[in-house]
Amino acid sequence: MAYSFTRVSIGSHLKQKRVRDEVKQMRGDIVRVGVVGLEPDRSWAARAHLPALRASSEFVLSGVANSSFESATRAAEATGIPRAFESVAEMAVSPEIDLIAVTVKVPHHAAVVQTAIAAGKHVYCEWPLGNGLAEAERLTQIAKEKGVLAVVGTQAVLSPEVEELTKLIEDGFIGEVLSTTIVARGGGWGGTIANERTDGYLLDRQFGATMLTIPFGHTVAALIKVLGNIDRVSSVLSTRRTTAMAADTKATLPVTAPDQVLVSGILANGAPVSMHYRGGMPRDGQGFLWEINGTEGDLRLTAPFGHLQLAPLSLTGVNGQEKAFQTLKVNLSEKDRKFENSGQRNVSRVYAAMVKDLRDGSHTAPTFEDGLTIHRVIAAVEDAAQQSRNI
Repeated sequence: MAYSFTRVSIGSHLKQKRVRDEVKQMRGDIVRVGVVGLEPDRSWAARAHLPALRASSEFVLSGVANSSFESATRAAEATGIPRAFESVAEMAVSPEIDLIAVTVKVPHHAAVVQTAIAAGKHVYCEWPLGNGLAEAERLTQIAKEKGVLAVVGTQAVLSPEVEELTKLIEDGFIGEVLSTTIVARGGGWGGTIANERTDGYLLDRQFGATMLTIPFGHTVAALIKVLGNIDRVSSVLSTRRTTAMAADTKATLPVTAPDQVLVSGILANGAPVSMHYRGGMPRDGQGFLWEINGTEGDLRLTAPFGHLQLAPLSLTGVNGQEKAFQTLKVNLSEKDRKFENSGQRNVSRVYAAMVKDLRDGSHTAPTFEDGLTIHRVIAAVEDAAQQSRNI
């Protein structure tokens, strides 16, 4: 079975028209955003979503909902957001909110997203979309039926470096793609975690937030964007570190999530693909290497660690008779340059794509259907690992 990014709009023509009409009715053409899962100074929402939204003239932060009203109130007061909601359900039905950003832990994605979509709100859900393929399928179907714009945060696909890599491949910089190889460090899952309360759940595979689903999943999204469908996979998933220490509490915690993810496969064009994600950080600050080999040259994307969605990326290439890789220019807009880091910049780019899609009925932001594609790849990797045989 081939896995590919969908190239369809967000619904039928009538649903698209309804969405565009709703956007026109938004106050001053501004999209009013409610954030779920905001903890000031520490959460991904605070570190990336708030700076991205505040840098845009097309969005306004209008509300926050957390696990309790007290928590939401503290977050609203600390960040200057005008309203704290008592619950996600209250936020979802509020006429003061147009779009809900879901930034809670993965096990809670399904419940929050379903509540938002049922009320007709547009959604930006952080990756992974759901805890496993079945949840992702259900959320994608619900969003389709409701006709809302449902976007998933696989923001690496919109990073300037990945967009430039895509263009170079399309323009024939390396000729025909012969093969591609990725070797990366997961950044986590290396035997220690910083905070038991916030990071402990990453160690348990049942919660759906592992090295396989998060950094590997983000990278698969980019790989498919650049090189196209994945047709077949074989894999090995291994948990070599069966315990991890929490730095804050010194507790020793059990680990069931894989810290070694090895995948080989075939792209739709017949080119082999190989990926190896290893837990932990590199010793030398070189934690991500993606090489694409072609008939006329080679391209390399590198980073300090393997979270492609937020790591600073460097792009180099060589073709023709050249012998040495050269740094390739990546165009950054004035707005891109204003952000402190790549994570904020890439989230900002997803929000900008959402506005375009809402107003034009286009498909430039990664949708739930795109996220479902990645969940299917991950499920295929898990299935293939179960089917390995002794020699």
